[in-house]
Amino acid sequence: MGKPKPQDRRQKSKNAKNAKDGTPKKPKVSPEALLIQAATFLQESQPEDALVAARRALNLLQPTSEPTLAVLPALNLLGEINVELGDIDSAREAFQAAIALDQEGENDGAEKFLWLAQLNEEGGAESVQWFEKGVEVLKREVDGLEGKLAKKTEITEALEEKKQKIATALCGIAEVYMTDLSWEEEAESRCEAAVTEALLVAPESPEPLQTLASIRLSQVRVDDAKSALTRSISLWKDVDPDDTKVPDYSTRISLSRLLMEAGMEDEAIEVLERLIGENDGSVDAWYLGGWCLHLLAEKQKARETGTATSLMRTSRDWLENCVKLYTVLEWEDERLKDHAEELLKELNGILGPSTGEEDEEGWEDAGEDEDEDEEDEDMEGT
Repeated sequence: MGKPKPQDRRQKSKNAKNAKDGTPKKPKVSPEALLIQAATFLQESQPEDALVAARRALNLLQPTSEPTLAVLPALNLLGEINVELGDIDSAREAFQAAIALDQEGENDGAEKFLWLAQLNEEGGAESVQWFEKGVEVLKREVDGLEGKLAKKTEITEALEEKKQKIATALCGIAEVYMTDLSWEEEAESRCEAAVTEALLVAPESPEPLQTLASIRLSQVRVDDAKSALTRSISLWKDVDPDDTKVPDYSTRISLSRLLMEAGMEDEAIEVLERLIGENDGSVDAWYLGGWCLHLLAEKQKARETGTATSLMRTSRDWLENCVKLYTVLEWEDERLKDHAEELLKELNGILGPSTGEEDEEGWEDAGEDEDEDEEDEDMEGT
């Protein structure tokens, strides 16, 4: 028998290897699948894993040094992931790269402009310009959807979502004119114009009403602010926590501050209790709740209703949780910590040293006592 041909020998070797492995070679993962994976990781609060998947997708979509429009989804997602990771410089770099490829937002929408408005280092006029660019893109998209509007639910939902984004961006413009650009001669009129347009675009959205309340408080029009805040809360307070009408966590933190500034402590503590129920890892929520309960206690002391002590104990519980969490998370807002410790020192001076045990009566019982006292006062007045 002659020697086998070299080709036959190679084929036998290959067949033997395949038989030994018993598994076929894994197919390559597509960039689209990696982007879906990265987005899922981000939604599940796993930004480190999301970053790995998004970078792999970007490398596949951009095999050469010359970027193309195909990389836009990866760049925008990388920007959002880096925001979540706290790497603001990398986030800005990603969004700026996306804008360089799509300067009018024709291929990948308005999100990159809106993000840069919030992340912009200069703030002020430059932030307003990015907000305005985002609004311009969103309005163009709204016009396109309205032109196709039929009885299709998905189109209606997309339309409402974009209108909400326009309203949010306009509120962002108003906020810039209330802060960074408050010194400008037209600041107040620009604020009014932005929030008025936001209310027209999204009349059923709580955020424009909340921004309106902030403007009215700055104008010392407290009754008008209270009216706007009441209307804003009424749009979402009785709906399911997962409903899209409910503002995001940070927006409701800001809301609680505005409610306290307007003297609406009862409404503020309701918002804050709901926030703690959703996430008890927020230093700001514990701090604001403790401060709010302290303010309520002061009001009760003035009325001499007898519920002030219970409110002070509950206030101390909230503030102690705030300080503990501040230390664990290595929070950086020193003014918050100083104020919380100042309030605790005052409360301990009145109540005596803390035993570390939570007040058994809690805020709900204190609220019931307050209602009973008010009823007694009404009875005495009749």
